[in-house]
Amino acid sequence: MGLTRPIEQKQLSYQGTIVYLKDIIRGEKYMEKVLEVKDLKVSFKTFFGEVEAVRGITFDVHKKETVAIVGESGCGKSVTANSIMQLLPMPPAFYKGGEVVFQGNNLLEKTNKEMMEIRGKDIAMVFQDPMTSLNPTMRVGSQIVEGLRKHQKMSKEEAEKKAIEMLDLVSVPQANKRAKQYPHEFSGGMRQRVMIALAMVSNPKLLIADEPTTALDVTVQAQIIELMKKLQDKHDMSIILITHDLGVVADMSDRVIVMYAGQIVEEGTVTDIFENPKHPYTIRLLHSVPRLDMHKGEPLNAIDGTPPDLYIPPKGCSFFDRCDKSMEVCRNNVPEFTDNSETHKSRCWLNHEFANKGGEV
Repeated sequence: MGLTRPIEQKQLSYQGTIVYLKDIIRGEKYMEKVLEVKDLKVSFKTFFGEVEAVRGITFDVHKKETVAIVGESGCGKSVTANSIMQLLPMPPAFYKGGEVVFQGNNLLEKTNKEMMEIRGKDIAMVFQDPMTSLNPTMRVGSQIVEGLRKHQKMSKEEAEKKAIEMLDLVSVPQANKRAKQYPHEFSGGMRQRVMIALAMVSNPKLLIADEPTTALDVTVQAQIIELMKKLQDKHDMSIILITHDLGVVADMSDRVIVMYAGQIVEEGTVTDIFENPKHPYTIRLLHSVPRLDMHKGEPLNAIDGTPPDLYIPPKGCSFFDRCDKSMEVCRNNVPEFTDNSETHKSRCWLNHEFANKGGEV
């Protein structure tokens, strides 16, 4: 999939909500790839058997690009992110196949010692819950100083000065005073800012943000999004954004990857996904977002059914049992990817070139 260059924003009334999508010049691409994930397969060994959490996903991330990964809980988003960083406990996790190529090297072949040199320095991560991710026994400033001294070999005095500058950069008020406080003395929004400061302090080439706005109020969410965009522009950084919030996706992303049951089912620019979704799951996911123009008592558009059991993955399309457009071919045959445009592809038999208007292949 080629990346296209965003140049301006376009207003769109989506489900009664005004959002702004990045307009696209098709065909003009960023050439430099920061990360390439190739046919990644990740499973977990359990008492009941093997759970195939990620089942052969392939995508790439370009320099200065923001790629959003969306989907229901349990679809493999966070497992993918933690696999890139090699943060999954092994066992029970293990890699069944694939590559994660960063700067020409397969990260899955790196030892833990080698990965420790990459984590925080070249690839950083903002975790979902800052309260459990920050060390409750260390002052906030000391946690940032620790990363600086490890990755940039600074003196203690230089690192302390830099830590305060970083807290100030992420808009933590009275940074000099706050650096001496503990995580429990910060609000949820301030802790998330500290997590971003920790991730950004070494100017990483790739930032993985796993639900960075979860449990934050709307005002703080907007501030965190604006902060991440500002830091991205300043440092020419690439971002992988993992979120359930489609509003955040529309505001931040260049490209969107839709995952379901451990597989990528659709991929395209943010405009492709919001204006012209092709996979039935993506369509239902977008329709499930509450609208501002809904009337009192009007039911929400939920997706019926439950995701498949990944102890025994389905033989065909993973969305078969929940899809109102399913065909017999979907039951036992995994759909191929269909290129809907240069930047847009989907994995659905309905989009196959041999599919006729009657809904058969």
